[in-house]
Amino acid sequence: MLPTYKHEPFTDFTVEENKQALLDAIKKVESELGGHYPLLINGERIETEQKITSYNPSNKEEIIGTTGKATKDHAEQAIEAASEAFKTWRKVTPAERANILVRAAALVRRRKHEFSALLVKEGGKPWKEADGDTAEGIDFMEYYARQMIELAEGKPVNSREGELNNYMYTPTGVTVVISPWNFAFAIMAGTTVAPLVTGNTVLLKPASTTPVIAAKFVEVLEEAGVPKGVINFVPGSGSEVGDYLVEHPKTALITFTGSRDVGVRLYERAAIVQKEQNHLKRVIVEMGGKDTVVVDNEADIDTAVEAIVVSAFGFSGQKCSAGSRAVIHADVYDEVLEKVIEKTNALTVGNPAEPNNNYMGPVIDQAAFDKITGYIEVGKEEGKLVAGGKSDDSTGYFIHPTIFADVDPKARVMQEEIFGPVLAISKASSYDEALEIANNTEYGLTGAVITNNREKIEQAKYDFHVGNLYFNRNCTGAIVGYHPFGGFKMSGTDSKAGGPDYLALHMQAKTISEMY
Repeated sequence: MLPTYKHEPFTDFTVEENKQALLDAIKKVESELGGHYPLLINGERIETEQKITSYNPSNKEEIIGTTGKATKDHAEQAIEAASEAFKTWRKVTPAERANILVRAAALVRRRKHEFSALLVKEGGKPWKEADGDTAEGIDFMEYYARQMIELAEGKPVNSREGELNNYMYTPTGVTVVISPWNFAFAIMAGTTVAPLVTGNTVLLKPASTTPVIAAKFVEVLEEAGVPKGVINFVPGSGSEVGDYLVEHPKTALITFTGSRDVGVRLYERAAIVQKEQNHLKRVIVEMGGKDTVVVDNEADIDTAVEAIVVSAFGFSGQKCSAGSRAVIHADVYDEVLEKVIEKTNALTVGNPAEPNNNYMGPVIDQAAFDKITGYIEVGKEEGKLVAGGKSDDSTGYFIHPTIFADVDPKARVMQEEIFGPVLAISKASSYDEALEIANNTEYGLTGAVITNNREKIEQAKYDFHVGNLYFNRNCTGAIVGYHPFGGFKMSGTDSKAGGPDYLALHMQAKTISEMY
């Protein structure tokens, strides 16, 4: 039996030894910049004519590395390899598959600062955010290993006299994993190992902005004992390779994390039954949010201020869980706003690889920079700019934390996912109105309510329509096994990653009945 699951502890970088360890890891990663990582298909490294180049968003001229770029032919080879490998992998015992995850977690844990340093360089993550990302990836492996052991025996069902009934889980098949750049290790690792440990084979197509860390993780899985063909590394164009994999008749399961528009399109394409397809595909999608921190007039003001700022500006707001909206009761609006502005203006922005440990780094690339700065111009028309608004893409993609106050609840900056360090604030005349505003978007991922009134807490449990609801804290930072994560409405399929129901989504339930 595996020991009881406990989440990976976060690193305290105020301890000089820990600070130096990460700085040393950053130097190590910098010494290896420019490396090339080919495709991995059926256990073989495959070179390609075209390559994907990964750049440092803090220093856009610096190349982190290159990976192969798969074509449709490569995708077909990978599908066939995964389909063949599935015949034997599905029969490997759940305990052995779980042990591979535990070994992989141990390998990453020994190199934790190295993976965090790569997140700093390739993903532009500040130290605390990078460390949390790596820790979460370890957590996914450890947690899912234990969950698989629990599910190995199936679930109890009744048997009649002279009859023995069993309810068991069986693997689904070839799985396409399309992972995001914002949690380039944690979500990439979690969405890869969940199908693996449940007996499925995987084609991993990571985000094109952060493919190197995915390549490094695939190497870990190989070292941990994942057989050839069971994990295949196929970075490539979404429109070419992504669509091909989603529509392929041998694809059984698709797991995607990314934008609403891409997720909806993928969902639609996966629903079409192709020629020679003999099953309906399963789809797990997580598509983002427009999340709200509600501040009641019976709130602790300092708690509210902390929750708003951390939710809005952690990792430059590049989280689907980011609290990009605050709705504040009129009675405390001016006081909370003033303190939020003060706290926001004290945040530092800069290259996260530097030892001064800036609170915010860059946004991920030029397209994100242009989109976010475009929304800042929209915000100037829709609200009152009270903090930030500055940006600089001369060396990296840096945008200062920006706040718009007195915004209409139906304004674009209150409705559309910006995915950057932009906070819109609206005033509510009552708690009921605040909840109405909180629910007025098409998303339903996370939310927070700051209040000391017990009745209002109970009301929000029923009336605030989000998948992850937090009271008297920020609305980001879900921990595997503690806060199963997934959203309502257009935030996705509410698949609750890191929770007790997640692995079952990757398997088929089978009823077996035997007469004596």
